Amino acid sequence: MRLSRRAMLRGALGGAVCTMGLPLLDAMLDGHGTAHADGTALPKRFAVFFWANGLPWHGAHGHGRPDHWTPSTIGAGWSATPLLSPLAGLEPSIDVITGLEPHTEIPSDPPGQGDGHMRGCAVALTSDRPRSEGFHHPDHVFAFQRATLDQVIAAHPDFAGRSILGTQPRFRSIELAVSGARFHDYGHWNAISHRGPDMLNLPMRSARELFAHLFGVPADTAVLGRRASVLDVVAEDARALRRRLGGRDRERLDAHLEHVGEIQTRLRAGVAACTTPAMPGESGGDLIAETEAQTRLLALAMSCDLTRVASMMLTSPATTHVFRDVGVAGGMHQVVHDGDWDAAYRVTQRQMQALRVFLDVLASVPDHDGGTLLDSMVVYATSEYGEGTTHSNREHPVILAGGARGALARGIHAREPGGNLAKVHVTILRALGIETPSYGFHGAETSDAIPGLLV
Repeated sequence: MRLSRRAMLRGALGGAVCTMGLPLLDAMLDGHGTAHADGTALPKRFAVFFWANGLPWHGAHGHGRPDHWTPSTIGAGWSATPLLSPLAGLEPSIDVITGLEPHTEIPSDPPGQGDGHMRGCAVALTSDRPRSEGFHHPDHVFAFQRATLDQVIAAHPDFAGRSILGTQPRFRSIELAVSGARFHDYGHWNAISHRGPDMLNLPMRSARELFAHLFGVPADTAVLGRRASVLDVVAEDARALRRRLGGRDRERLDAHLEHVGEIQTRLRAGVAACTTPAMPGESGGDLIAETEAQTRLLALAMSCDLTRVASMMLTSPATTHVFRDVGVAGGMHQVVHDGDWDAAYRVTQRQMQALRVFLDVLASVPDHDGGTLLDSMVVYATSEYGEGTTHSNREHPVILAGGARGALARGIHAREPGGNLAKVHVTILRALGIETPSYGFHGAETSDAIPGLLV
């Protein structure tokens, strides 16, 4: 039999339609298993993983502290440094890019446009400087000048498919956030994904909210506690489909339904004790557990081709998140400005532990070509600037993970002191198959990718 790659399981819940995506099945592919039945290539995926407040300051930032981030070996064969130690063992499959900084112009009027919180974040996400108008306001209520990289990719026909009915994923992109602590309640402090100027994609901030978004059911905890299982709702449709599938596809369908059931069980487990805090994340919630819960659902959505683009804002720019789990009592932004290097070190390691969880979950999901979900992706992990005491834009941290189905080299430490941060965007776009003669704006224009990373 032949099955559309957009096929879904359907059922009714309280008068509303409930849908569940399917994994990639043999019935959706050509005879070789390397493309869809209609001849289109298997999809690539993209995700941004963002953490706040850069790195602990060191000599390259103009401070006397040691650099515990930059690997000593350039090229292949690098080893994890102390700050990268949570990623130890992944060195052959990820790239670390060091030395880069924004090359965008810095207008002199109004002042403050070179500040890392704004300039570094804008360039890391858009390859452009922030809009000048907002800097007349004392709190820097600025906006990005253009769409962020994730939205450029999500909208590009060479990536998401032509705009023909039924050819695009159900969700253009998925935006997630783990910590709810924010420096201000507007602009880029609230969201790292923007469709354009003043067009924020506000993130979902819990696994329950994401579950409801994917499956079309309420996220309210009282409703979660009493409603029927989504699996029960689509069970009849699943049984009918199973009878029509071949042996391998039946096994994949069974494994998929079991995986969804496990996720739903985890989400339900805490319902009875769940309370709504005044400000989620303010008291230092468990970033690791929430990262894992959200990533498992994101992986499910991507493996079902419900989306191909996502962003996860672990902590927001200038975060006030309290990392009590690593012995830091104050909000992160103030801790950095107080000059507590040891606290900044512990917090950075903790955020790298969350990145490790994010990557491990994506690498645990098999893809149809024999690789993993992560193998089909480019994950762009970055922060808002190099370090936080002076908001330095030097040594902007960048990690790339995933192989983009063989288009991105892995296991490389690429170093270019003073190099153009926009080169990372050129590299990502080309790895994803998007023709990119050049990229970057207002002084950051470049036609160069990071040397040695494209296959």
